[in-house]
Amino acid sequence: MNTKLAMVHGPNEPPLWNKTVGSLIDEQASRYETHLAAIFPWQSVRLTYRQLADRSKIVARALLEMGLRNGDCVGIMAGNCHQYLEIFLGGGRVGCPVVVLNNTYTPEELKNAVQRSSCKLVVIASCIGSKDLSGHIQTLRGVGSTNPKVPELRRVVCLDDTVIQDTGVELQFYNSFTANGYLTFQDDSLLKRAEADVHPEDVLNLQFTSGTTGSPKAAMLTHNNLLNNARFVGDAMQLSLDDVVCCPPPLFHCFGLVLGFLASYTHGSSIVFPSDFFDVRKVVDAIMIEDATVLLGVPTMYVAELEVMSKTNQRPRRLRTGLASGSVVSRGLMDQLRQKMGVESMLIAYGMTETSPVTFITALNDPLSKATTTVGRIIPHTSAKVIDKNGNLLRRGERGELCTSGFALQKGYWKNQEKTMEVMKPDENGVLWMHTGDEAQLDDDGYAHITGRIKDMIIRGGENIFPREIEERIVQHPSISEASVVGIHDERYGEVVGCFVKAVNEARPSDEELRQWVGKLLGSHKAPVYSFWIGDAAVGVDFPKTGSGKHQKHIMRDIGNRLVHKGPVKAKL
Repeated sequence: MNTKLAMVHGPNEPPLWNKTVGSLIDEQASRYETHLAAIFPWQSVRLTYRQLADRSKIVARALLEMGLRNGDCVGIMAGNCHQYLEIFLGGGRVGCPVVVLNNTYTPEELKNAVQRSSCKLVVIASCIGSKDLSGHIQTLRGVGSTNPKVPELRRVVCLDDTVIQDTGVELQFYNSFTANGYLTFQDDSLLKRAEADVHPEDVLNLQFTSGTTGSPKAAMLTHNNLLNNARFVGDAMQLSLDDVVCCPPPLFHCFGLVLGFLASYTHGSSIVFPSDFFDVRKVVDAIMIEDATVLLGVPTMYVAELEVMSKTNQRPRRLRTGLASGSVVSRGLMDQLRQKMGVESMLIAYGMTETSPVTFITALNDPLSKATTTVGRIIPHTSAKVIDKNGNLLRRGERGELCTSGFALQKGYWKNQEKTMEVMKPDENGVLWMHTGDEAQLDDDGYAHITGRIKDMIIRGGENIFPREIEERIVQHPSISEASVVGIHDERYGEVVGCFVKAVNEARPSDEELRQWVGKLLGSHKAPVYSFWIGDAAVGVDFPKTGSGKHQKHIMRDIGNRLVHKGPVKAKL
């Protein structure tokens, strides 16, 4: 019996930063001056560290000119554009928490999110890709709707000079809005006073949780939360002045904003945002033209990029590593990335919005056995433990709920103390722990193995089955790039295993081969009874996902049940 307890503590070095984003902006501008900070090929915009600092000051002054003050929330709904960074940094300078709004929101969902986060200003694009947002803008302004106006919203700023019916909440265009900041460019007194009132423990960012059921909650993330988290992720990627990070993930999610932009920014690297939303051809073009060294994404993105490179016979010159969040990279996909892109090692990060987001990450020198099956080890100034349903600490190798503590924990949910207390609980020593809702185990070397969401557990004849271990086994098959396992209704067992699978290419294994592949290692009861292949007409062209890229298992359960039972079996939520 393993007597080692399932608790790990990250190193105490390097010391934590205790600074605001405003002070970081000025430090980086002074240190790196004309070095490129951010590149937006689709907008033909290239910003140095000094230019980005100046533009953030202009936005900060415009916010103050509008009458916003410390604690007033600013929302933004847009693609990966240079204005996004300017708003984020400008709001941070003067203590206005920036609310990043999901690009997939319907007009009504947007209005609800703006209401929940008490935004006084919303900056919004007129479109994201081919998605027209004029209806969203009209809803916010109360135009053509019987709904009351959003109570605290004072102004909507549109990034583009799009003509919208001129009634309702005040509408201004971005160029006009920032012109107010230019007018006071020579007078720093008001800005300096505002910046002096901002503290490292103040809220910098509100991120709505991307849960697929229930009402989303807004996590309050501080300057110290985000800057330190980004710094440690950048350390893991070994970022430097010479690196060019290619970042297709969206800025409205921690992946794009923290693991992408802030990780690059804290290390003096350059970051490229190829398009306002994921466009695989523009990503490949950016990798080649900007000579990227690091590539971020989820497995589906990597598969699409490999397909384009194979067809065009392209191979990056300097690409050395990549980062995937929330999902292990299959051995087959890893081999392809090495052979066709030259990526020697992929990093896997684990965390949640409420933990800023990363708490575990693999290392570039991890052995392949750890790099492809775990989410790595705990980051500095962070602790983790695995507990049973009664809160008792388990031992290494035993499965239970993963809890984390340390600097990365959110300040709480915005104006929702009840929900905050449900997931953030002090132990007998007064240490505050985030209860993640993820089932995990810690091995003897301190690596975390995430076996699934506790709520996604499949109960087969009274036996608990966790989808994650089956998914990890399936993607080890050389012909499989991505998998998602759900419970399918069964008269005899209650539930049985069903898997949604995407093949690397057209030569996909048979359903029986897949069953044998899983059953050989995990046992026949965990082998998929039903397989649903992404690309088949009845299944769909891709996995149903949230705007941040997470699989929506409740939708997959519903699809699987309909296909198996030929009728409307309601999904478990």
